[in-house]
Amino acid sequence: MPERMARGQRLDREDVERGPGQMAAVERRRRIAAGALGSVILYGPPGVGKTSIARAVGNMLGKEFRPLHATRAGVAELRKLADEARIRPLLIFVDEVHRFSSTQADDLLSICENGTADFMGATTGNPYHVLTPALVSRSTILRLEPMTLGDMEEVVRRGLAHLAGQGIEVAMSPEQVRMVAGRSGGDARRALTTLESLAVGHPGGAIEITEAMLEEAYAAAPVNHDRSGDQHYDLVSAFVKSMRGSDPDAALYWLARLVHAGEDPRYIARRIMIHASEDVGLADNTALQTAVAAATAVEKIGYPEAQIVLAHAALHVARAPKSASASRGIGLALQAAVSEPPAVVPAPSRSPGRWARPVAVGRDGGMSPARRLRQPDGDAAVRGVDERGKAQPVPAH
Repeated sequence: MPERMARGQRLDREDVERGPGQMAAVERRRRIAAGALGSVILYGPPGVGKTSIARAVGNMLGKEFRPLHATRAGVAELRKLADEARIRPLLIFVDEVHRFSSTQADDLLSICENGTADFMGATTGNPYHVLTPALVSRSTILRLEPMTLGDMEEVVRRGLAHLAGQGIEVAMSPEQVRMVAGRSGGDARRALTTLESLAVGHPGGAIEITEAMLEEAYAAAPVNHDRSGDQHYDLVSAFVKSMRGSDPDAALYWLARLVHAGEDPRYIARRIMIHASEDVGLADNTALQTAVAAATAVEKIGYPEAQIVLAHAALHVARAPKSASASRGIGLALQAAVSEPPAVVPAPSRSPGRWARPVAVGRDGGMSPARRLRQPDGDAAVRGVDERGKAQPVPAH
């Protein structure tokens, strides 16, 4: 107990240096030290160690770790675990918790509400979108970021050591280790799967990995990209902000990430069109023309050639001078239209409507008196329109 108290005090001193985004993790550590976890949702991309973290927490708590998978665990199994938790302390872990049915979610919610057992769930989807509001409100959400390149290199080295312990010697250069780590996109599971595929199917003796073997392993490797999830919006946000920030290299990089992930070229073209007006605007009117032409082009040609058209348009927007006058102007005008009393249309701007008198078609082409008075060769200028819609001329000076 004194050790737990000391750990809790140390966490309190660390809180001063931490930002708001890290406070939830600090609070969870304090509760782990006290032996009371509560309910936690681990949210992050595949292969960042959500299950491993849950197992480690179970060991720290000294409670039995009971893993479940949302697609295989039934209501009866959840209720059985709830009964068991009344006898001995349990940590219930549910992988892919967003796949729970409404009935399963109700039983899980009762476990969380009553404090029958500690609960940890893992999901790759945004909890605020894919989980029930009741479960989210009763849980602490911890967002996990993809592993860094250095972390991924350590994962690959540990994988090589594990294979060596099984009698499989795999020779990889530091550059190859870095390549496997980098191309795994922060997904440790993907890196280990690639390593395993490189090591199997060889005769006895040391296995020397070649560049051709690496290219073959990644030729059909899937890309982690959820078109309806946060990763999609993060990439798109980085792409448009690079164009807005006049950074052509960054714009091309994030565009390449979207293309490589198989993003719909029409969607990318629409984003470029929006920012051609929103960010470039009147500073370069041809940017919108280029963006519209690119949108038309990708409708006709598709990938892979569409990537060149998209790069053309994105570079135009990124390199063009910027003016937000159109976006800012319509925003202010809409604000005035919504929040202020409606202004009366000035008399000269009104349409004559049914008050206009018929005009015979002659030399003037049937123009109204007001329009004739506005012609460059007229001898009078329009001062206004009376209550009957008739123009009031004044002598020209």
